[in-house]
Amino acid sequence: MPGTRKLGKTTDQRMAMLRQQVTDLLEMGRMETTITRAKEIGPLAEKMITLGKKQGLANYRAALSFITREDVAKKLFDEIAPKYAERNGGYTRITRIGPRRGDAAEMAVIELV
Repeated sequence: MPGTRKLGKTTDQRMAMLRQQVTDLLEMGRMETTITRAKEIGPLAEKMITLGKKQGLANYRAALSFITREDVAKKLFDEIAPKYAERNGGYTRITRIGPRRGDAAEMAVIELV
């Protein structure tokens, strides 16, 4: 289970949102979201990259059970994870970009390092 932030959603809604955002982050390499969501996405994305580094069918299926699209899981194991083979964690970076126009929510960019 991710951190303790509820993000104003029920458990199933929150997990569906986090799964989709992790999938989008792995596909595009960076995304803009609120700081609290970025802090929840980071550890989940790092766990998926760690699974990709270990290779193997069981790890692929474990990643596929969380990632919502098979092509992104394939990209994770074939392209993203080998890039971080020599790195022991710290695969994501969160950068604050100021308040959002409209509701003044603190925004951040989360990206793969």
